Amino acid sequence: MDGAGRQQVHALLPVCLALAFSLAALGSSHWCEGTRRVAKPLCQDHPGGLGCIHLNRGHGGGRRDDESQAVQYIWETGDDRFIQSRFHVGLWQSCEENLGSAGEKCRSFRSIIPAEEHGLLWLSIGAEILNILLVLTSAVLLGSGVSSQSAGFRWLKVDASVAILTVLAGLLGMVAHMMYTTIFQIAVNLGPEDWKPQTWDYGWSYCLAWGSFALCMAVSVMAVNRYTAARLEFIEKQRVRKGSKHSRHKFPEPKASESVQEMEAAPSPAGHALVSASEHLPPNAPGKVSMC
Repeated sequence: MDGAGRQQVHALLPVCLALAFSLAALGSSHWCEGTRRVAKPLCQDHPGGLGCIHLNRGHGGGRRDDESQAVQYIWETGDDRFIQSRFHVGLWQSCEENLGSAGEKCRSFRSIIPAEEHGLLWLSIGAEILNILLVLTSAVLLGSGVSSQSAGFRWLKVDASVAILTVLAGLLGMVAHMMYTTIFQIAVNLGPEDWKPQTWDYGWSYCLAWGSFALCMAVSVMAVNRYTAARLEFIEKQRVRKGSKHSRHKFPEPKASESVQEMEAAPSPAGHALVSASEHLPPNAPGKVSMC
């Protein structure tokens, strides 16, 4: 596997992690957590239970009084009459601990928020689902590119597609998280009295959702960097290849041996002058001809 393939494998891991974070956040109900102040149940309703209000009935002389006419004396006043009940909320439902028995009691989060905010809630859920689809598409593209032996130009296409998909997924996730935060704050202020929390904070599902956003943006930046570097390298290779082809069409320069042979075959002007001078001399005329 070449360098581009190894980079694709390294990019596939955070994409898969972002996908897992988004799926976990969408299906969980721990986006927000907190406590509610609820009245303690009566001990007669939960005999032997902890955190209940003790009462004392009027003595009826062994006679069982009617429940509607019974007088109950509660010995706990002020804040002692209340208990803190923990709750957690997600996109789909809100759950709180059941004081009467083990386990939790849940109800739809849609039934808690005002009716005017139902459309905003569905928009938030739709954006979260679209975010997951985009991240899944990016993972499929990277996985198919890694599994196949593709050329460098295909890596450019994969990197460009992954960069676009992940940045869109990150932006959609950010908008969806902000919409849900707005919806929850509206529910805290305008929700039913039997649900309003006393204290609340963001839970681990909310942190996973924003972690998926951060991973998507990081993968997008890395894909853009890889695309830019690979594109420049591809253009440089194309330029070098065209330059080598252009140099092959030029005429080759003469070699040194060929030029020497041409010089030997060509008549010398000095030789011609010597021959012509000797022809004009008398036959018996002494003379010496020197040539430098």
